[in-house]
Amino acid sequence: MESAIPEHLQTARTRHRRVGDDYAPPYPSFVARHRPSVTRVVMAYFGVQTRGAPLVAAEHALTRLASDFASADGPTHWDRASYLDEAGFTNVVTVAYWDDRQKFDRWFPAARERWTGDQRTNNGFGTFIEALYPSVEGYETLFSSLGRPEGVAVLADGMSGEVLEHAYWGGMRDRIPLSQTSEMTPSGSARAIRDGARIRIIPHDNLCLIRSGQDWGDTEAAERKMYLGDVEPVLREGMDFLRDQGRSIGCYANRYMTVVGPDGATTEKSYGMSWWKSLSALERWAESHPTHVRIFGAAMKYLSTLGPAAKLRLYHEVTVARTDEQLFEYVDCHPQTGMLNAVQTVDAA
Repeated sequence: MESAIPEHLQTARTRHRRVGDDYAPPYPSFVARHRPSVTRVVMAYFGVQTRGAPLVAAEHALTRLASDFASADGPTHWDRASYLDEAGFTNVVTVAYWDDRQKFDRWFPAARERWTGDQRTNNGFGTFIEALYPSVEGYETLFSSLGRPEGVAVLADGMSGEVLEHAYWGGMRDRIPLSQTSEMTPSGSARAIRDGARIRIIPHDNLCLIRSGQDWGDTEAAERKMYLGDVEPVLREGMDFLRDQGRSIGCYANRYMTVVGPDGATTEKSYGMSWWKSLSALERWAESHPTHVRIFGAAMKYLSTLGPAAKLRLYHEVTVARTDEQLFEYVDCHPQTGMLNAVQTVDAA
């Protein structure tokens, strides 16, 4: 049994994890392992927002973005997903990952200018960038099975063996290397500044992001029926609560998205991504809120019924980022979009 925190990131603890060394998880889970030389990653979400189906101009913007990704210093991995938001807008979100900050810094300025900057052509649709640049001490991953990494884990050198810190409340925090010495408490408050056509969010410290995904592509008829009939509706109910009422519990914004393939066709994959005031706020929802209690209950019933035969794949990544590890920019987006939802007013630059 391994620790989720790799040896080169382990340090003398001033905070203790919630379980002891003799804890035995009830089922196996795994984490991504980066090369020790990787010290920081980039997670950059590029969004297009339209009323109804994406406009031709928006489709062209997405095609151009994919072309930019293929250029020198582009991301090691990217994927795309879509969802209908609370205001009735279609959002197509492309998330790109780098494990070399210098490559990103060379690539990003030109792409940023075309996406949210002065070279952007406004053709009646919104665009946004939401990016984090966390150190490897500031995030964690978790996978229910091996063989198909998702998200930031695609950049990793490989996967761990079975890890200790999971299947208990507090495991998410215990897997983040910073938790060995830091409470990761938020400080300050987010504010918005208008910069020409662009609105920039200046965030507070220790903002939290979770991306949590499901892949039912390998399931056979009976399991697929069970997932889509018994689990997914409960998951959707929880995702809708966070989308519509999340601010009351510290969730600034939530998107429950369907992954789309390179040809634009929907896949049998989905993920929720949400911005939280703090890791603690996310933990409180997970541990005690009725919507997540129902999600957890439905998932446990499903997994206990199927046992090792379950083909459903689950994963997540959770990041806690300092103020200087965050960037948020929005152009022509409605005020409930992403971190715009975290502020009350927009100040002039």
